[in-house]
Parts: sequence; C-alpha cells; structure tokens
Amino acid sequence: MPRVTIPTVETARGAHDDGLRRLTLGAIGIVFGDIGTSPLYTFQECLDGPHGVPATHDNVLGILSLIVWSITLVVTVKYLGFVMRAHNQGEGGIFALLALVPPAPAMNAKGRAHIPLVALAVLVGAALLFGDGIITPAISVLSAIEGLEVATPAFAPYVVPVTVVILIALFAAQSRGTGKIGALFGPVMVVWFVTIGVLGAIQIARDPQVLWALSPTYGIHFFAAHGWRGFTMLGSVVLAVTGGEALYADMGHFGARPIRVAWLGLVAPSLVLCYLGQGALITRDPSHTTAPFFGMVPVGALTYALVAIAAPATVIASQALISGVFSLTHQAVRLGYFPRVEVRHTSHDAEGQIYVPAINWGLAVACIAIVLAFQHSARLAAAFGLAVSGTMAITSFVYFVVLRRTWKWSLGRSLAVLLFFLSFDLPFVAANLLKFWDGGYLPVLVGSAFLVVMVTWRIGRTYLAAHFADTTPSLESFMKTVAAYAPNTPYRAGEATLLVRTPGTGVFLASSADGVPAVVFRHLKRLRVLPERIVLLTVTTDRVPFVDTAHRLTVEDLGHGFHRLIAHAGFMETPHVPSLLREAIETRGLPVTLDDVTYYLGRETFVAGAGGRMGAFSESIFAFLSRNAYSAPIYFGVPPERVVELGAQIDL
Repeated sequence: MPRVTIPTVETARGAHDDGLRRLTLGAIGIVFGDIGTSPLYTFQECLDGPHGVPATHDNVLGILSLIVWSITLVVTVKYLGFVMRAHNQGEGGIFALLALVPPAPAMNAKGRAHIPLVALAVLVGAALLFGDGIITPAISVLSAIEGLEVATPAFAPYVVPVTVVILIALFAAQSRGTGKIGALFGPVMVVWFVTIGVLGAIQIARDPQVLWALSPTYGIHFFAAHGWRGFTMLGSVVLAVTGGEALYADMGHFGARPIRVAWLGLVAPSLVLCYLGQGALITRDPSHTTAPFFGMVPVGALTYALVAIAAPATVIASQALISGVFSLTHQAVRLGYFPRVEVRHTSHDAEGQIYVPAINWGLAVACIAIVLAFQHSARLAAAFGLAVSGTMAITSFVYFVVLRRTWKWSLGRSLAVLLFFLSFDLPFVAANLLKFWDGGYLPVLVGSAFLVVMVTWRIGRTYLAAHFADTTPSLESFMKTVAAYAPNTPYRAGEATLLVRTPGTGVFLASSADGVPAVVFRHLKRLRVLPERIVLLTVTTDRVPFVDTAHRLTVEDLGHGFHRLIAHAGFMETPHVPSLLREAIETRGLPVTLDDVTYYLGRETFVAGAGGRMGAFSESIFAFLSRNAYSAPIYFGVPPERVVELGAQIDL
C-alpha cells in the first residue's frame, strides 16, 4: 500500500509560515517601492528645497523627529492600525472603501442627476492618485540617476536623457506584464532596504547623538523655534510618507498580515535608520545637504554601486504606481465612473495583473514631459506632496463614513478617530498648498481633468438610464405586445406591432436589469421583428471585488421565448459575455445554443441640444467621451461578426 502522509500541526504550521514568508517577500517588492525610495529626496528637500532651513544641529534633529513621527502616525498607526481593517472581501483602496458605504440614489428629489458627497470625495481622491501616478515615476527615477552627478559633475548633462530612456523602457515593457519581472521585485527591494539600513546604521555609529531625534520633543521644539517656517516644512516632510496609500490599495494582493510583518520587520526600521544616518552625516558635514543620501558613501566606486541599487528600486517604485493606476482605472470603469478603455489581462493566474494601453502611454508622455520641464528632482518634489496629502485626508473622511454608516460606530468614537487622523492630515495638506505655484499645481491640473471626465461620465450615464426608463414601456406592457403576436397579423400604424418572429437567438445587452432594454423596444418599434428566442442580458457590477461562481448568474423565464439573464461581476473583474452565456447554458439550463446567437446592442448619438436636462456643454463632453470609449462588443468579448447595433439620437 502507498504510504499516506497525515498532516500534523507542525507541517500545517510550516506550510502556513512558508506562505507568510512568500507573501511578505512579495509585499516588500510591490507595496513598499514608493515609500521605500523616498529617502532619495525627502531629507534633501527639507534642507535644500524652497522652504529648507539651515543645517544646524537642532534643525536636523527637529526635521528627523518630524519625519520619524510622521512615518509612525501616518503609516503604522493610521493605515496599518485602522484603515486596513476596512477591507472589501480583502481588497483595499479608495474605490473599495467607497464600495463599503451604502449606495445613495443617483437622482435627487428634483429629478436631477447628482453624485453624493462621499462618492465625489472619492472621485477627487482617485483623480489626485492619477496625478500622483504621473509624478512618482518621474521623481523616483530622476532622483536615482542624479547620483551619477554626485559621483562626478561630468555626468550632469546625461542625467535627464538617461532618465527619459529608462522611463521609455519602463512604459514599453508594460504590455508584457509584470509576472516574470515581478518575481525579482522582492529580492531586489530586500537588498535595497538592507543597504539603506546598514548605511544609516554606520553613520549613526559615528554620531549616536542623532538618536535623540526619536523623541517627539525635538519636533515640537522645531515648531516653537521656527513658527510659520516650521509649518511650511511639513510640505517637505510629507514626502517621507508617500506610498502610504499603496499599503491599503495593494492589500488584496498580499493580505494585511504580510504587509504588517514586512513593514514592522524590515521596511520601517530600514527607513528610520536611513533618515537618522543622513541626519548624522549632515551634523558632521553640512556640505552634503544637496545630496545627503548619496553622501553616506565615499565618492567614487561606491557611489556608482549605490546608483546601481537605487535605479532598479526606483523602477520598481514606479511600476507599483503604474500598476496601481491601471487597477484604479479598471475599478472606475467597472463602477461606472470612467468610460470603457481597453483592458488586457497579462496573466492567466493573477486577475489583478492588467495592462491599459491608453492610460499607459498617456502616463508615459506626461512623465517624460515633466522630466524635461522640471529637469531636477528638487524642483519636482514641490509638485509631489499635494496629491499624496490630499488623498490621505479624503481617505480619513471616507473611513469616518464607513465607521458611522457601515459599522454603526457611535458619533463620539467615529469623530474621535477622524479628528485624530485630520490632526496630521490637514496640516500636511495646508503646508503643501503653499507649494502650489512651485509645482503643486501639476497634480491639481491632472487631477482636475480626470475629475471632469469621471463626474461628467457618471452624470451622463445617469441621465441616459433615466431617458431609457422614461421612453421604454414596462415589462408587463411589452410582454402583452409580444403575447398578441400571431402570424399574418395586420400592421397597425403608430403601434409597436410584432409582425414576424425569426429563427435564432437574439442576445440583447442592457445596462439595467429592470424593465425592457431600450434596444429591444427600438428593434420591435422600427423593424416589427423579433427573434424566436431572446435573452435579455445585463452585467451588473456588485460592490465587491469578486463574485463567486454560485452567485454569478440568475436566469428568469419571462415566457414567449424570453429569458432574462443577470450576470454579477465584481469591480475587479472584466466580464466575458460568451463565457457567461456558456456558463448559463451549462449550469442554469438556459435553452439556447451559442452557434445561432446574434448580439444586439444600442449605439446612441448625443445631439447636445438645449432641450435636455444635462446642459449643452456638459453633454458635449459626454458625447465626446462616449464616441471615444472602447467598443462595448470588444470590451465584453463579443465576437464582432455576430453583432448588430441599433442607433438612436438622444438629447440628454
């Protein structure tokens, strides 16, 4: 007989530990790239930026205290301790947080489309994250390559060209997916964090007095000594916590525990050691204020070695933000806040690995443009903090709403948590607003463009749904018309009379699972013809990341050859209509065959006249977005040779 191995407590624990180690290593590579590379430019910006202060002993300790306690309060306490508890079936991020809030009506009491305050706040936060996605690759790669200039001024003319080449290669590689190179991310970032931690520890050993900066009293004394100028310093200190939002957004890929283990076990200690090491270096030799990170090693071969380690680390940090923007776009499309765009899945195993060509090349052009415009990471740092701090403050507000409306916390407890978060979120936002004209306008402009797109698209789709509801008959009335069908029935002018039922199956795609799809009624009214078998197919996006198979499909027999098929999908999924039909046939007994299916879709043209409720200007924008949205048949995987589109002109 073959030997049967019975799992013991020890083997089960070993398997669990192995899984935890693997997920923790992955989290180190993916989650912490952005915040992990912030030592390249944060301390430099505090001392040598537009709002920098002289590198005196007290100033250095004060700034270090602010950095260390910002990391502690924002990342360790706020995100790891509180916000990561608000997950949607394990998924995090600002849209996942919104999905936890009970939905509000899309139309107000006056019949006007509107976006609830909470949803609008989330859209603002998402728009700022788009701006962050443009700045992060530029500043990360540029700050690493600037290390060559530290090694020798002869490399100064080549910093920007090399940065541009790296960015082009980075964005060109996106279509291949991150699966293969992703396996290297963890080990590379472990080397990075160990390196910066060791370099910092060496500098601290030479000047242990810098450890006094761990006391918050030095940060308080810094504010007392500098007043308003101390407050403006927060606009630079916030760069130390960039990427904090990524901890939350990437929670679904690795889980909360591996992220916490990675942060507390390696990332946070390495960052603190690195910042303290830079401070120890500056207190001994203030001449290194222009590049304190690279100053921790002697100029020469070790500088090149440090650049060789920093460059891939910044590429990884950029990759994390680029992938995050792809995911953010995908979620926004599925939740109805963004026009359809082409989404390619780059992995058969990992649902979250996607590539969005339009967004990718838009980011590429924008990143290269701002590198050419700003030329130096110190100038670009001024543009960085506003998007990060703004998104963090919005996350605090939405988290408060979840505490009150979803978890039913008392007002006192919820308000206490909110005020605690805002006690450091709002000062960061206010300090970064002071850098608006130094570059802070950049993420605001980018975010404003995305916000206009998302708000206009959402309101336009709401008005379109209302138009269909007003102009199509009820299901009961429509089915009476179908029931009255008889061959050779005389045509009655002005009525939606059914004259012919043709062989085959028609699958009519509809955005709403209620009533009669507009495309069906349009087909009957104009052509007087319907297929013998009709499937009214609606793909609904549930407020969860993924929908399990058991609850994915519902089939209802409406009689007279009509069936309603409702397919449920999560906001992290991309539905494939033929696969959904096949699954409904095999598991739900839908009485059709795929071979004789024809797909019917509506194609609307918006005239943007003065008679609609939306307004001519807003409708013009919506019409432009609708015309340029990715084709619905291709987006849903419908074979184009089986598609029939019925058009209509509409004034919203």
